Amino acid sequence: MEKLDKLRNRIDEIDDRILDLLNRRAETVIEVGKTKQSGKMKYHSPERERQIFERLTTKNKGPFPNDALKFIYREILSASLSLEEPLKVVGLGPSATFTHLAALRQFGSSASFIPVDSIKLVFENVELWKADYGVVPIENSTEGVVSYTLDMFIDFDLKIAAEIILEVSHNLLSTQTEKSRIKRIYSHPQPLAQCRHWLESNMPGVPIIESSSTSKAAELASKDREAAAIASQLAAKVYDLSFVEKNIEDSRHNVTRFLVISKEFPAKTGNDKTSIMFSIKDSPGALYEILLPFRKMKINLTKIESRPSKRKAWDYIFFVDMEGHIEDRKVKKAIESIKEGCLYLKILGSYPQGGIQ
Repeated sequence: MEKLDKLRNRIDEIDDRILDLLNRRAETVIEVGKTKQSGKMKYHSPERERQIFERLTTKNKGPFPNDALKFIYREILSASLSLEEPLKVVGLGPSATFTHLAALRQFGSSASFIPVDSIKLVFENVELWKADYGVVPIENSTEGVVSYTLDMFIDFDLKIAAEIILEVSHNLLSTQTEKSRIKRIYSHPQPLAQCRHWLESNMPGVPIIESSSTSKAAELASKDREAAAIASQLAAKVYDLSFVEKNIEDSRHNVTRFLVISKEFPAKTGNDKTSIMFSIKDSPGALYEILLPFRKMKINLTKIESRPSKRKAWDYIFFVDMEGHIEDRKVKKAIESIKEGCLYLKILGSYPQGGIQ
């Protein structure tokens, strides 16, 4: 027992030192903010944050795990930045949606999350400088691309600044704890599709009522003792709901990719992705000719999608993701070489490739 007390005292001493160092760090951050303000510099630097993460994870020899280190420093950086000026991040709301969760993973809990009712309003808020960044879903591993988000890139002149790849887990939440007492389920169409087989097997005949978001579904279930919602763990916490069943998604490899949109895209990191959109002449082999330069330059295209241009029948806009940064010689050369064959070409952004969070 005496040895345990000594070890705990040692931990207390270390915690005191950590607290002191955090406050010293905060004081330095405030000075940095004053320097940026006098020099009229941007107060948020994603490149600097990336350098901090890379330096610390490379330097870390353990036993403290790097994943936990990144999570802790995300919160330290978020809180530090709020001492200068809190980041304003807009996303599909209300709070506790998967978009909100993605924003928390990217920007930390000290960022100011602005919930809006539609993806279009996310773009509008960033376009009008009402938010520093926007977070929008772009695709799900089981349900495919979010077409409406692609359409917004046609209408708005915004850039992709980052991608967030979030492992998505759906839960059946309720004020009840027994499935037999649930008479209705609230759900957004997207998670409903991702949990369809589980619902058919486990909740046959129970009516499904669509809601505008998973968070709204959780809010409705919190006010209806005979109802449940399909939503996130964060929603359970926010709306004080119990877990009737966890992880009800049909696929255990269910991930959603989100895009961070802003007025500009970040500098090259060496592990980047570039997204473009273009339209081409309606002629035989036109798409093949456009894609040929990427093959010649050995550029890996990770995604290609088409959407109606809405300008005339059978006219399409193509969206392409590729490995590399627009500043890379071969990427720049390939894009330059396709300009002549495009009726319209827009670079949506170059940004760091995201890993599953």
